[in-house]
Amino acid sequence: MYLPGVGPKKADILKQELKIVSYEDLVYYFPYKYVDRSRIYAIREIDPSMQHIQLKGRIASLKTVGDGRTKRLSAVFTDETGSIELVWFKGLKFVKDSILPDQIYIVFGKPSVFNGVINIVHPELERFQENKPRIQAGFQPHYNTTEKMKSNFLNSKAIQKLVHNLFLSYNGKVPETLPASLIEKNKLMYLDEALRTIHFPQNLYNLDKARYRLKFEELFYIQLNILKLKTQRKLNIHGHVFSRVGEYLNRFYTDQLPFALTEAQKRVIREMRQDLGSGKQMNRLLQGDVGSGKTLVALMVMLIALDNNFQTCLMAPTEILATQHFETISKLIEPLNIKTALLTGSTKKSERDAIHAALRDGSMQILIGTHALIEETVIFNNLGLVIIDEQHRFGVEQRARLWKKNQNPPHVLVMTATPIPRTLAMTIYGDLDVSVIDELPPGRKPIQTLHYYHNKRNQLNKFLLQEINKGRQVYVVYPLIEESEKLDFKNLSEGYEYMQKAFPNYKTVMVHGRMKPSEKDEAMQEFSSGRAQIMVATTVIEVGVNVPNASVMVIESAERFGLSQLHQLRGRVGRGAEQSYCILMTSYKLAEETRKRMEIMVRTTDGFEIAEADMKIRGPGDLEGTQQSGLPFDLKIASLSKDGRILQMARDLAQEILNQDPTLEKPENQILTRQLTKLARAKLNWSMIS
Repeated sequence: MYLPGVGPKKADILKQELKIVSYEDLVYYFPYKYVDRSRIYAIREIDPSMQHIQLKGRIASLKTVGDGRTKRLSAVFTDETGSIELVWFKGLKFVKDSILPDQIYIVFGKPSVFNGVINIVHPELERFQENKPRIQAGFQPHYNTTEKMKSNFLNSKAIQKLVHNLFLSYNGKVPETLPASLIEKNKLMYLDEALRTIHFPQNLYNLDKARYRLKFEELFYIQLNILKLKTQRKLNIHGHVFSRVGEYLNRFYTDQLPFALTEAQKRVIREMRQDLGSGKQMNRLLQGDVGSGKTLVALMVMLIALDNNFQTCLMAPTEILATQHFETISKLIEPLNIKTALLTGSTKKSERDAIHAALRDGSMQILIGTHALIEETVIFNNLGLVIIDEQHRFGVEQRARLWKKNQNPPHVLVMTATPIPRTLAMTIYGDLDVSVIDELPPGRKPIQTLHYYHNKRNQLNKFLLQEINKGRQVYVVYPLIEESEKLDFKNLSEGYEYMQKAFPNYKTVMVHGRMKPSEKDEAMQEFSSGRAQIMVATTVIEVGVNVPNASVMVIESAERFGLSQLHQLRGRVGRGAEQSYCILMTSYKLAEETRKRMEIMVRTTDGFEIAEADMKIRGPGDLEGTQQSGLPFDLKIASLSKDGRILQMARDLAQEILNQDPTLEKPENQILTRQLTKLARAKLNWSMIS
């Protein structure tokens, strides 16, 4: 508020609109683009195709032309090489009063042509004073502003002036936030120079160096914080030692294994066994594409916990997914006489009480469920392993409540079928060790993906009929439940009626999120048992529906879905040995970005390639799994989709420092501790896993 040019009213608007309350906030509000104002042109060089130009000269004459709506102010502007007309249609009195005779001006604007003559409409005028530095020299920064700001005289140029005033009134240097050794060794620009350059660059080379320095610092502190917490946890938290592999795992491996493990599954199990026997708490993220066999791996790790006399639990985000896990796991371990239960919001009170009692006395060995697992009434006798599926759907506090269920924190395995781009994994899950199942079980054929326009409906129906006649089943997924006036998309109920009419000899069921759990279960049961051939659904089936006989996934209005979601839906088929198909139905008119999405889906079934492409198209904050809360921090200048190289370098350097000084106590690292404390005070939600 005390910065020249601000005052109480503007200070309040900056606070409301941009959360700028301090000098530091203002300095860290970076421009989004720059206009080159380093060159002054001669009038004779002007070409109407030029974007923006700068001229230096005098105003030879000034007159008001026309009246009413056509009234305008016209000036003849001259330099040594010629003259040009400047025109204003608004603010005529203000412009007229501010122009001084015999004054040299710098004019900035875009040339245009009117009646065959070149002019500049609404140019910016700046008085030129010989020995005074110009605000507008070099590259002019442009700042994002809101309508409310503009109506209160806080446009981009006004922000630029405030930053200029701030640097003018601030005589000292901005205190450094990185150790000198790190700056020198990596040839980084010093902070004071970087901040001045990012706002007022003199050339592109320096602007690039300033950007690099500021991006590096932003990503470096995120990584240092994540890795420091990971290091401290490894030093301070002792994990239960699972020292033996006993009868449960051996019997299961010998007699119950449904198919031979892939090399990737074996590698992942070895990595986890190493964690579980190390005496340190396991904190591992298991990434595996849809259908890669994560549940089987999770079950085998659970059996190791049971062999060491510990209880274990698996938490899933939806009742459908929890129920499916329960059914799959119960079936696989049926001959082993392991006491297993399912706990969800719809579990009856009498069953719930029995489960609670069995958990407390230790006779209940495996508990599978939803958020119901984290209720205070759920008390374990000896919880040794917690598994969380599709963990991005749970809040940080919800997850943390699970590991407080034992005095010594249990081992933690987090699973996701949403492939996560490398840069996002290093950041959001950066404190976890990562295991990846990167091959599908034997006998699975890659899913064929086709893109049809709505006018191919008859062709599609013929194809579906062929598949149903072969004994296969079909999913049809819609983006909406009821018609929306704003969105011209086929809705679920219409689609359900259409499929019933188009396939009168076959049974069609419908599933969506607003149905009662009992109705949903009944429809699911009809489909999974094979009594119904067609399931019309919303994305409620995106995770956790496993019907190996379903071989076709039709996604209606596929343009409404993001890449990750399309990939998740496609993963509902291709679970048996038969050839499976995913058909993307869209309207003919598609935006360029949407067309690109469809092409990627048709070209590849590699979830990681799709996730990387999704992040490039949409940016990291919109990705499946992160959009619930946005990213766990605000990136002011770095981009996870574009700055992977800087991120990797920042992470490596942070790890190097922590390897030599895990608690950051050395004198040269005090600056790092101070900065981390300051960032923590800013209440960044670092989205730590535990």
